Amino acid sequence: MKNKIGISLICISLVAVTSCETPLKVTSDYDKGVNFANYKTFALVSFNAKDQQVSELNVDRVIKAIKSEMTAKGFTEDTNAPDLKLNAVTIMTSKKEVTANTTNYGYGYGGVYRPYGWGGGVSSGYTTFDVNDYTDGSLIVEVIDAKTGKLIWEGVGNKEIDTPSKNPDKTIPEAVTKIMRNFPPGKK
Repeated sequence: MKNKIGISLICISLVAVTSCETPLKVTSDYDKGVNFANYKTFALVSFNAKDQQVSELNVDRVIKAIKSEMTAKGFTEDTNAPDLKLNAVTIMTSKKEVTANTTNYGYGYGGVYRPYGWGGGVSSGYTTFDVNDYTDGSLIVEVIDAKTGKLIWEGVGNKEIDTPSKNPDKTIPEAVTKIMRNFPPGKK
């Protein structure tokens, strides 16, 4: 009975692990010589659907999410003379992952008895290859000092995308929040 319960728990765990989405990997970097407290206003620049590898609807979702994050962090949008210019870039790359699975029967002349010194021979078996096509997607948020034109902060979110999001109105703002979590640096 204990074995059946143990095997059932292992099977349930495997299904849970394999059915989960790939998590968003987030990194950020910034210019350590910049005092971010000097910045109060922002404007979004250069983010439009024709330059991106996502739909116009998702471009609009990213723009709304970035504006929402900046406003929540105490910044004010100013399209005339902003302190900061924000740019967002999407990169979608088609990739393949190949895995090899070898099955060795252990039969054949000498295959099973080799540890006991019974001659040479090759064990029989076979190898199968699994090919997984997927899209590697990145969203990069760049923060630029409007006066100097210098990049002062960058956040990158990267994720393996198997299928389109079923709820982009929820997942895109969540992704932008995670990417911008460490902006501005030093502020909680």
